[in-house]
Amino acid sequence: MTQPPSFGGRIGRTWRESQPWWPEPDAAPAGAPNILFIVLDDVGYSDLGCYGSEIETPRMDALASGGVRYSNFHVTAMCSPTRAALITGRNAHAVGMGAIAEWSTGFPGYQGRIKPQAATIAQMLAPHAYSSYAVGKWHLANMGDYPTGGSRDFWPLGKGFNRWYGFLGGFIDHWNPDLHEDNHPVQLEPREGYHLTEDLVDHAISYVRDHVTSVPGKPWLTYLALGAGHWPLHVPQEWIEKYRGRYNAGWDAVREQRLARQKTMGLVPADTLLAPPNPNVQAWESLAPPERALCARLQETYAGFLSHADAQIGRLVDYLALTGQLENTAIVLLSDNGASGEGGPTGAVNIRRHMSMERETIEYGLAHIDKIGSQYSFPHYPMGWAQASNTPLKWFKRNTHGGGIRAPLVVHWPARIRDCGGIRHQYHHVSDVVPTLLDAVGVQPPEVHEGHAQMPLHGISMAYSFDRADAPTRKQTQHFEMAGDRAIWHRGWKAVARHTKGEDFDADRWELYHLDQDFAEIEDLADQHPQKVRELVDLWWEEAHRYGVLPLDDRDVERSLEWSRLQIPRSFKLQAGMARLDRQMVPPINDRSWRLRAQLREVQPTARGIVVACGSRFGGYQLHCQDRKAVFTYAVHESLSHRLEVNLPLGSAALEVTFTRTGERTGRFDLWANGMHGGAAQVARTWLIFGMTGGLTCGQGNIPVTEECLPRASVTGLIVGEVVIEVDADSQAEMNAFGAVIQEQ
Repeated sequence: MTQPPSFGGRIGRTWRESQPWWPEPDAAPAGAPNILFIVLDDVGYSDLGCYGSEIETPRMDALASGGVRYSNFHVTAMCSPTRAALITGRNAHAVGMGAIAEWSTGFPGYQGRIKPQAATIAQMLAPHAYSSYAVGKWHLANMGDYPTGGSRDFWPLGKGFNRWYGFLGGFIDHWNPDLHEDNHPVQLEPREGYHLTEDLVDHAISYVRDHVTSVPGKPWLTYLALGAGHWPLHVPQEWIEKYRGRYNAGWDAVREQRLARQKTMGLVPADTLLAPPNPNVQAWESLAPPERALCARLQETYAGFLSHADAQIGRLVDYLALTGQLENTAIVLLSDNGASGEGGPTGAVNIRRHMSMERETIEYGLAHIDKIGSQYSFPHYPMGWAQASNTPLKWFKRNTHGGGIRAPLVVHWPARIRDCGGIRHQYHHVSDVVPTLLDAVGVQPPEVHEGHAQMPLHGISMAYSFDRADAPTRKQTQHFEMAGDRAIWHRGWKAVARHTKGEDFDADRWELYHLDQDFAEIEDLADQHPQKVRELVDLWWEEAHRYGVLPLDDRDVERSLEWSRLQIPRSFKLQAGMARLDRQMVPPINDRSWRLRAQLREVQPTARGIVVACGSRFGGYQLHCQDRKAVFTYAVHESLSHRLEVNLPLGSAALEVTFTRTGERTGRFDLWANGMHGGAAQVARTWLIFGMTGGLTCGQGNIPVTEECLPRASVTGLIVGEVVIEVDADSQAEMNAFGAVIQEQ
């Protein structure tokens, strides 16, 4: 910890003989700006209007027209590493976040936590009178940090932020979110028309308002990380309607239209071509009319989702303008990686249905097409639209080709940037953002923070580019790695290797592109310049050793080492009113026998309420009481559930639910009350992953699992006593479930 300064006064026998002393208060450098990060999720290079899109993003476009945008800005291929590099100014592997936080493997570059040797910008600026606030997605703590009684060292407040309101993991239900505030879970009160993006912006405004009214004159930093546009694509219907029919021409036409706009803008060179279609992306014309209808609606939903987020960002900018803060606020807006190809060839109404190993049919999608975007869906667009999002680049999120790592970046700062609407073509990386801001504020990173010697910043300042569009790129080298995919950029040349899991890393073929002349990585020059390939590959290995990339790891399900180490208990004792268990820390009931026992007291004829609920209608279970019945529901997905009921005894009631596994992911549920059997249900398929889209609560609800007893209703007419869930040991089931988490993330 930072030691307090030694006393500078004099102490005598009495106060009259003594001289008081106070340490100098922290002070910001003159003219220090406020700082606002706005991080979009899985938004592709061309998805914003100011990057060539037809999607209406007027408020983000206005930031670009009042600031500068970068055509050659790069991130990592997945979210956690980008976020770690963004807020530390260092390379992701070096700070322990070489992959998403859940992929913690026990090696230094893959801890799933930001090392204490890499202070965040919030920690760096705190001694300079800044207060910092985080709102939205964190995804920078591994699962060992999730329990309510666990460490908070790697949560936002442990990383220098004064307040936080948001979610820990990689995705969120925007209609019914599991949220945290500061260091504890929060239970939302139901309200008509709720949407998470609006809620997050409300909190960002609230935090800034409270700051400027309580410590006027002191600068602030706000880190706003939205869930938009990561699946599930949740948005009010009116925003979807704005785009009705606008994607009937298909993704191939949209790619061509976006590239044409990019050329007109001067964002890409005039001779830029579209990268060839990615494997498994069908030509739009080859789709049958029903397939086109479903795929178009999913993209209409994504477009509405992004436009809705744009409008909420506009509310925050309007507040800053209204209160006179916009002029000296440095706004940094970016996406964390390229668009996601996880939706497959035709997308999904419920992207998580694959957790039940059930592929959605086109017929199913069309039958539920009017639910897409609502709370009764968990949708994602097809990979063809992801390809269009990444125009003109190849591949997707998770890949180290341009489609995975080239991202939009807008910097808006009226007090500093004069070339409004300018485009900057210098090559830069997400690790360059913190050095830029420290340069702008006029402070140096600490050499020691809380007793930990600090690693140097790995990024460089981009501030030189604010005033000179034609300034040569000062960046020299940048490496990339994600799940075995590798790339390196060095002085205009890029070598990149796409890796297939299980194959020999040394057998991977390295491609070579001269990015200064080949924006979309189309002309592979490896055969023409083998010596250049060797030089760049050797340089990649040097960088990999220097920055903690090794060992190379292409595993997915096997990355469960951290989960296995946690040794999740077999018996869970729950109490009514307890804090919500995170969805990834709930009892692992997947594909094994298990039992739930609940003791109820003072049961009245009017007894009603939730005893235990876990997950959601997209996969979960719930035990509740109503109409003098105890009811158990097991939801496989939004269209398939199993229901059992038994008469509810008055006075005291001992309820028991058992699941007996009879085969791989099959079994039988039984329900008892005071030993009286209420029936059984044969389940042909259980879901593979535990936790699903929501956590676990006891004595109260959280996210709807069934429409019968909605979660926010109070428990009345009974007292929920001890609730115990016991699960049988099954290491393979745990590996399978964790593998599902890995694949999902």
